[in-house]
Amino acid sequence: MDEEEKKLAEMGDQNGASNEEALEAIKAQLEEEQDASVTLKEAMAGKDAHIAELEGQLSGLTEQLEGKVRDMEEAAAKLANVSGSLDTAVAKYLGVAKALNPSVPGDIIGGVTIEEIDASVEKGSGIVAAVRKTIEAEAAAGKVPAGAPERGGIGTEGLSPREKIAAGIKPK
Repeated sequence: MDEEEKKLAEMGDQNGASNEEALEAIKAQLEEEQDASVTLKEAMAGKDAHIAELEGQLSGLTEQLEGKVRDMEEAAAKLANVSGSLDTAVAKYLGVAKALNPSVPGDIIGGVTIEEIDASVEKGSGIVAAVRKTIEAEAAAGKVPAGAPERGGIGTEGLSPREKIAAGIKPK
């Protein structure tokens, strides 16, 4: 084996410088790749942590959204209930408005809101007042006094003397 060792030693002397340089380059490259691997592993760990954090935020936001949806559904149910109550109250108010204004025809009073009902009552009252005023004016114009006219003496103006004597002799 001594010969083989000599040959290797000779080869090492001839290629020794280049083998050592290559070995050093390979070691340097290996260290760089190990450093890169460590950096990559750290980056992966950071990204995994960030992903976990984002998943936690997503879970929290999903729960909030579900809570808001439940709140919205509850509010919609309450709104439907209030809307039904409002419709009932408006219908009752319409009945009361018609009952309190018997002089206004019922078909004039109407509406789907309290404001519309109030406006129709005012309009109807105005119409009734105008009709009443017109009827009273017509009645006053055509008024005939009740009973017989007053008794008074017969007017003798424009009568001839004979007519005047006949009127005087007439029994009363």
